Amino acid sequence: MEAMLGKIAGELGKAGRVLFITGAGVSADSGLPTYRGVGGLYNDGETEDGLSIEDALSGECLAIRPEITWKYLAQIEHNCHEVEPNAAHRAIAALEQQCDVVVLTQNIDGLHVKAGSSRVIEIHGTLEERYCAHCEMEADASDRTVPPRCARCGEIVRPRVVLFGEMLPGAALDGLYREQRQGFDMVFVVGTTAVFPYIADPVMRAVRADIPTVEINPARTHLSDMVRYYVPERAALALPKIVELARELKSKRGA
Repeated sequence: MEAMLGKIAGELGKAGRVLFITGAGVSADSGLPTYRGVGGLYNDGETEDGLSIEDALSGECLAIRPEITWKYLAQIEHNCHEVEPNAAHRAIAALEQQCDVVVLTQNIDGLHVKAGSSRVIEIHGTLEERYCAHCEMEADASDRTVPPRCARCGEIVRPRVVLFGEMLPGAALDGLYREQRQGFDMVFVVGTTAVFPYIADPVMRAVRADIPTVEINPARTHLSDMVRYYVPERAALALPKIVELARELKSKRGA
């Protein structure tokens, strides 16, 4: 394992532009579950309201029964607001001192931004922002009313997250495509099963172009046999070691 981390650090030390693709596993050491779906607290069965979590956290349910959707969004928000960035988030943010770093995250917890990463594409949105879908007014994200209502028109507001059955935000997709056109020297995929095509695609592009690719995940995924390096470890343990080794190697080369 240590030899592999050293090889990865060597590649990272030479990279000018690096893409980190992150999922729930990155936030696990902050105390958030490696969930299925929208920030979720539910892995099996139905909610106490008799709906699956996919139905309760869907755009359709928000439109028809907003009190149900907001009941579970409030629980998710509470969990996210109770946690802080961990060593993995901080390591990715610290790497910006050495090279150009872009983060593409499925997470809606805002922890990458909170850790200090400056270029974060939150492909599923963020719980840190709310707006009124009726009049487009920005809403207070600290309002704990369930369901919260718009201060201007009184309609129910929503967070800027992708609920089940909804399209991905166009601005986030445009940002991802813009970064991809510039190219990357190295791609990490961390703490995600990468089941969505828009998550796996940047990794596969790098594999085909023979660009160094790294997967960090305790459990193997469909990408594990395709990437150049597979690290069966928690992100909060592996990433700080890799980033620190890369810093040391780069410092020695510059000396």
